[in-house]
Amino acid sequence: MDQGDDGDGQTANADYSIRVAAGIGAFTADEWNSLSGTTRGDAENGYNPLVSYAFLSALEESGCAIRRTGWQGHHLRLETAQGKLIGAVPCYLKSHSQGEYVFDHGWSDAFERAGGRYYPKLQCAVPFTPVTGPRLLVTRGEDIGTVKAGLAAGLQAVTQKLGVSSAHVTFAQESDVEVLEAAGFLHRTDQQFHFFNEGFSTYDDFLATLASRKRKAMKKERREALANGISIDWLTGKDLTEKAWDDFFAFYMDTGSRKWGRPYLSRQFFSLIGERMADDILLVMAKRNGRYIAGAINFIGSDALYGRNWGCIEDHPFLHFEVCYHQAIDFAIERKLKVVEAGAQGEHKLARGYRPVTMHSAHYIAHPGLRNAVADYLRRERHEVERMSEYLEEHTPFRKDLEE
Repeated sequence: MDQGDDGDGQTANADYSIRVAAGIGAFTADEWNSLSGTTRGDAENGYNPLVSYAFLSALEESGCAIRRTGWQGHHLRLETAQGKLIGAVPCYLKSHSQGEYVFDHGWSDAFERAGGRYYPKLQCAVPFTPVTGPRLLVTRGEDIGTVKAGLAAGLQAVTQKLGVSSAHVTFAQESDVEVLEAAGFLHRTDQQFHFFNEGFSTYDDFLATLASRKRKAMKKERREALANGISIDWLTGKDLTEKAWDDFFAFYMDTGSRKWGRPYLSRQFFSLIGERMADDILLVMAKRNGRYIAGAINFIGSDALYGRNWGCIEDHPFLHFEVCYHQAIDFAIERKLKVVEAGAQGEHKLARGYRPVTMHSAHYIAHPGLRNAVADYLRRERHEVERMSEYLEEHTPFRKDLEE
């Protein structure tokens, strides 16, 4: 599509215009909820709570994803000539590369050493959230191919108009990456570890798929995790009281401050999501001597459980694995969810029944020299990710006779 600048903060052609919204509040809740994948009950597209209006607005209203923190809203609105919303992209103007989990620090360092200016850049993502989800959002009932192509072209046009170095679409679905590649974006891969529920009725059904030695090790680990008088509670819906959030936030801050130095999420954020999407949240909380000592937050989609943050105020052997990974599997089996996405990195998940999965992102680099250098790097990186995935798949704990 041949796009041009219409002179009032938009890029446009005869069929549609792209507008940049400085915050999610520039959309009405009904507008955002009309986009595929953003609302529970969307049987055709599924529901991802991390691209919901409730989640994204809580990040902005709580001050977590705003200009001051380096996440200035630049959400794209694709509209018809009559002003009807037909597509959108959650997007931010970034002044750094923190909180993204797809690392481009080497690209920025190289470009700036060569005299370029890498920041600001556009980041199409859910802030602080390494979870697969739709990025090119299409209003239900619209032509998917046409709208996604318009969003990809619009993202390029906004990048050029702003004069920024690049646009990055991270943790994207493969169908979105295909459209972006066709528009000239570069394809990048990475790796995570996910649990797949193969129709298990019980946890023992899952254990039966493991090699005997691995099965015994898993049972022993789970027993030892709870050996010090520890019990586990699942909190969701009305159980997510402010007291529960106080406890979880204490875990989050203690662990986050030691591990990362600066936790990204504020206490207000947790109150807001508790008010707005409590039925989409699972807190797995560990209790000892009548008080909570550790916990993990998960988000519940239509067919997936998305594990996010963990924290503790007491250290106990294997408790992290129990709260974050084993309990997530228990919940997925009970709720008949197909997948558990347990966050970024972590080859230790492999021994606990999580399989290697390839993750995808797409990158538009405006400067030809930088684009060529990044393209060469990504070709080699994709090969290495593929090779590592094949290696890891050979070392899963599953019974070999079930995989033949």
